[in-house]
Amino acid sequence: MGDRIFLDTKPGLLPEVPNDISAAVEPYLRLIAHKPQIPQVYAVLPHPTDDRAELILLEQAPIHTVDVQLAGRAGSEGELMPALATLWPQSNGLRQLNWLWQLAQLWLPLQQEAVTQSLLTPTLIRVEGGLVRLLELCPDATPVSLEALGDVWQSWAVQAHPDIADFLEKLCEQLILGHIATADHLLAVLEQAIAACSQTQQYQMHVATLTDQGPTRQLNEDACFPESGSVSKFSPTSQTPVSLANLPVAIVCDGIGGHEGGEVASNLAIVTLQQQLQHVSASATDTDSLTQVLEEATLTANDAIFQRNDDEQRQERQRMGTTLVMALNQGHAVYLTHVGDSRAYRITPSGCHQITVDDDLAGREVRLGYSLYRDAVQQPSAGSLVQALGMGASSLLRPTVQRFWVDEDCVFLLCSDGLSDHDRVEENWQAQILPLLNGSLDLATVAQRLVAIANQQNGHDNVTVALLHCRVTANPTGANGVPPALATQSAPIVPTAPLHSTALKTKNLTTPKPARRLSPLTGFLIAIGLGGLATYGLIQGIRWFEQGQTPIVVSPPVDSPSIPPPPAPLPNSSPPLFAVGTRILVNRATPAGDTSAPLALFPRPLPAPDPQLARPPVFVGSVLEVISHRSDEANQRWLGVKVCSTTGKNPSEVQPGALGWMQEAAIAPFVTANVSLTPAQLGVCAASPQPLETRPPNAGQ
Repeated sequence: MGDRIFLDTKPGLLPEVPNDISAAVEPYLRLIAHKPQIPQVYAVLPHPTDDRAELILLEQAPIHTVDVQLAGRAGSEGELMPALATLWPQSNGLRQLNWLWQLAQLWLPLQQEAVTQSLLTPTLIRVEGGLVRLLELCPDATPVSLEALGDVWQSWAVQAHPDIADFLEKLCEQLILGHIATADHLLAVLEQAIAACSQTQQYQMHVATLTDQGPTRQLNEDACFPESGSVSKFSPTSQTPVSLANLPVAIVCDGIGGHEGGEVASNLAIVTLQQQLQHVSASATDTDSLTQVLEEATLTANDAIFQRNDDEQRQERQRMGTTLVMALNQGHAVYLTHVGDSRAYRITPSGCHQITVDDDLAGREVRLGYSLYRDAVQQPSAGSLVQALGMGASSLLRPTVQRFWVDEDCVFLLCSDGLSDHDRVEENWQAQILPLLNGSLDLATVAQRLVAIANQQNGHDNVTVALLHCRVTANPTGANGVPPALATQSAPIVPTAPLHSTALKTKNLTTPKPARRLSPLTGFLIAIGLGGLATYGLIQGIRWFEQGQTPIVVSPPVDSPSIPPPPAPLPNSSPPLFAVGTRILVNRATPAGDTSAPLALFPRPLPAPDPQLARPPVFVGSVLEVISHRSDEANQRWLGVKVCSTTGKNPSEVQPGALGWMQEAAIAPFVTANVSLTPAQLGVCAASPQPLETRPPNAGQ
């Protein structure tokens, strides 16, 4: 089927599982949470001509599984999906921004795995409608910065849709000059642009739910919201009051605990989430606020069930819990919250994709890079959950919240494992769900058919489904589909010269006015870009591992647009004890006197470190590499470190490759620098040191 596509003619005969997971395979496994954008490894075979090499066979790659004949794209089953660059010139502005946002969102996870070159190689960037899909991962030969991304995007800017052409040209300029130096900053700017461009479209959402006890169960431990059997229609506008009643929300919970209380846990979760989502207001509809609301609502539901277990003195297997998958539509985005093994799928005319990863033992093995998924699911207890609502304290719960921009008709399916087991969704989506998108079936009928399939073809469990049908149409307001409100705004707020560090956090640097007229979309960023970006900067803070920089907090313009510089750390005149690139061995006991007592690894420098924010601990015997320096507001120096290797003896310890911050003074008495280390001790740092700071401290700030 071509030189890159292989057809498995004996799918029932699985290839041998490799004894060891190679360095080339590990990034695919650890990035499983980003499927279907990133393919997964199906098998590793010996190379036919090179004994030192291997062939990696990928599944869920960007290959058409159905014949597609839609506006702007066509493809036959078994063919590679088109490159982004091929469809770019004929796509609208919102679709182009959506693609760029997905590439920006992948930057950090790929950077952590040293495969960002994948985002800089246009032939590897394929698209399936609005979805970006990488053909394969390409390792980085040297550290890669966002400036390189600007170079690639600049080649596309010349063919950008007129609605975004000026904006994209300016954005690429800021990337290349280093003025947008973090992925968070880039995402914030793109999100404001998407919010503006989405006004060219109207959105309508239909929601249906259905739950059933199943043919073999005496009790239905599943629960859903809205009420089972209901069908709701939402057509929100900018004037629609923001409230739970006006927000399309769907929730599916699968209770754990049988007659001991699984149905109590699932229903308690639904009730608690309803109460918490009543707090959604206009102030919580921006990206970060809404994400925070969903996370906090999930943790509150967990606390309610956990407290019920304690009040009833339930122990071990008697404790009740529930899975959760919840979708909330706000404007042009769908927010998905997930805990456990209930699933979410996204269906478009060109494909059906599972967009959650089960929180079970198999999923954990793959996330850690220990096993291929098809091998992990064959292991004993592979489906045992590693987290669910109510089974542990909220400090130990890690709910997943994802966001999807909607720029085409699609269906989100949420379901319990009564339907998803044995790949029933993948087997039946074309016949049962695809007709929704062409109008030949209604939502209630599709829900009934899916429940019937679960009962007839699985039948071992309760089953619950929730369907969200997103319909997108053009909004005929303004010239060229651009709302008139965009035409009255001026230039985007992005710096045209590097911002220099200063101790005055409120000092502004004015931006020279551009000589030429800019597009309506770039102008729109003055009005809403700064407010949204300021909120983004305050809430999100800084990801420590990106250049050691603090966020740019933007104030609304008064007379002329301006951007204040990032807060500068206080000067620390003493020389650092550990230079960038230094490898240090933790080889002494902490003050507790216990040789295994851990040191703390924090997500960012903190003047008063909070132990509750500490990441998994670093134990004696671990090796670290210093990759950055920073001083906090209390003038204490912090080290940005990468964990090279650990003892491997404690399941709670930090994993190799983890990044974090440690106070220099706090760890100095317990480590030795530049000692002779074995390759095993160097671990993931075996290559030559690669400092995080790739340019002078003030450059690009």
